[in-house]
Amino acid sequence: MTADPRFFEGVLCDAMPERFDRLKHKAYIYLTAGREVLVFRQPDQPEVGLQVPGGTVDPGESHLGAACREFREETGLEVARALDPLCEQTVLFDNFQGRDIHARRLYHGRLRGNETRRPRWEHYEMTPSAGGDPIRFELFWMDVGKALRLGPERFFTGFHAPLAELARRLGIAP
Repeated sequence: MTADPRFFEGVLCDAMPERFDRLKHKAYIYLTAGREVLVFRQPDQPEVGLQVPGGTVDPGESHLGAACREFREETGLEVARALDPLCEQTVLFDNFQGRDIHARRLYHGRLRGNETRRPRWEHYEMTPSAGGDPIRFELFWMDVGKALRLGPERFFTGFHAPLAELARRLGIAP
């Protein structure tokens, strides 16, 4: 099944738009190991673009708690809550469902040298926030410099933007 591409077209905003139908709070984790960042794609919906693990904050849940829970649901891995704030984003989606705002908090976590990691794996998110069938993810590590060079068009809306700050934190020259 191919999704309606309009559902995935968003605009990164400098400020909160005055008019919108729904506000959704989101939290994501940019996990790095050396010079690489964990990303994933949806093989059954390649038009979505590259993403990082995370998603919707449930009622009563903190952004940090949601980031860790969503990370586990989307990767099958546990992540420590020792995460650094990376940035915040406001993303506007105009689509057949109306005008949605995603208020995102992004975090940065680092794997230490003694932690093992798989180079690539598949995982299914069994409980998508929008409901429906499980979603298949192909997760892999990508060099942050390479990810920057790919450009924003290869990523889901807004996920490319924090890579420059991530590269700076990792000491990677642009």
